[in-house]
Amino acid sequence: MKHLHGPDRVVVAFPSPANAWVLLVGAHDDDPGRNLYDALYELAGVRPRLNERRTKPPCCSDGAPPVVDSDLVDDLVARARALAKSRRRP
Repeated sequence: MKHLHGPDRVVVAFPSPANAWVLLVGAHDDDPGRNLYDALYELAGVRPRLNERRTKPPCCSDGAPPVVDSDLVDDLVARARALAKSRRRP
């Protein structure tokens, strides 16, 4: 998740050091139907508990780049495409 401008955010996945997939772009909004974080939870198939505070995962504290999992990225890309198609239908 990367902040863009104002409430806008982008979710990017990296299947390899030379490639990137833009998975989601949208607003950090209080409306559950429009909130990018809710879409990300749906995409990943997870949902934090209501009393749980959302936190960022630990990453790169040792200076090494994050581990690349191309199968996981491929799965997230497929889910993002399916999610986008389902939201476009009236």
